[in-house]
Amino acid sequence: MKKKRFVIIIIFIAVLTASAVAYKKFAGMAAKEPFFTTETLKKRDIVSSVQATGVVRAKTGAEVKVGARISGRVERLYANIGDVVKRGQLIAGLEQEDLRAKVNEAKMNLRIVEANLDLARKNLQRMQNLFAKDFVSRDKVDLAERDLRAAQAQADQIRENIRFNETQMSYASIHAPIAGVIASVATQQGETVSASSLNVPTFVTIVDLNRLEVYAYVDETDIGKIQPGLEATFSVDSFPEKDFRGKVTAIYPKATLQDNVVYYITIISIENPEGKLKPDMTVNATIYLNKRENVLAVPNKAIKREGGKKVITVLEDGRTIQKEIRTGWKDGNYTEVIEGLKEGEVVITGETVKTEKE
Repeated sequence: MKKKRFVIIIIFIAVLTASAVAYKKFAGMAAKEPFFTTETLKKRDIVSSVQATGVVRAKTGAEVKVGARISGRVERLYANIGDVVKRGQLIAGLEQEDLRAKVNEAKMNLRIVEANLDLARKNLQRMQNLFAKDFVSRDKVDLAERDLRAAQAQADQIRENIRFNETQMSYASIHAPIAGVIASVATQQGETVSASSLNVPTFVTIVDLNRLEVYAYVDETDIGKIQPGLEATFSVDSFPEKDFRGKVTAIYPKATLQDNVVYYITIISIENPEGKLKPDMTVNATIYLNKRENVLAVPNKAIKREGGKKVITVLEDGRTIQKEIRTGWKDGNYTEVIEGLKEGEVVITGETVKTEKE
């Protein structure tokens, strides 16, 4: 009786062990059972595009370095970084006392010379009258005419000297040549600056943020597709959530080399009404070449290549079926399907492994 009970216990343990092994085996198989991510095919717009990196630059004449044309001490500085200035606005002033003194001195000299000029005119008139009555010789008249011309030349010279000194004095007041934003200030109040024909000290740099453009570096393999007039969008790291718009305006004919790759600079005109864009910001640009509207499109990640052919795996009645397709245009996410699929089919875009929790 005891022996029979022992045999039953042994059999029971063996059955439990076998059940546990079978459970682990089938559970492992179930855990490895694949499942798919899918997408239902539908018609959409396909936009062919070219990607490029670049930088925001100021247009020619939109960034101006304002300096002093004369030497002197900076008496007043009205500009600070970030200030918005209008064209013609006063941004700095140099000391003017010595310049004003030169102007005043020249004006006093002019009064003396003008008095001499008036006397020379009267003397000439007198000599001419006396010569007409044969009281003086012709030499006296010629001498009076020479004195008058000399006095006239001296007066003209002093007038030009006054004009020069007044112009020099006007240079002491430095005005903004364009409207824009103060981008940098290179001097300070009280500092003495020295100007020469070879050295013009820069006071401030002004940038017109409404006159910016993008220098996009397009790979040589894509440059043949680019032409002026194409639409473009771009983003900058400072405002990743915003897409800015622009248009291709020019392509530099000369290539530039970066990391042994040939690029061509493509100019994209932009608008900056909010003033968010700044020079030297890094740009990620998309230049749109053409657009195909309302075409059947499949996700790029669903397309595989086998034996030189493009194939798609579709899901039908729980079964996977592989189909060969012929494609057309392609953008960053989708590819046009010309042949091999129809609208409404479910394509497999990815595969993963189902876990026990799933």
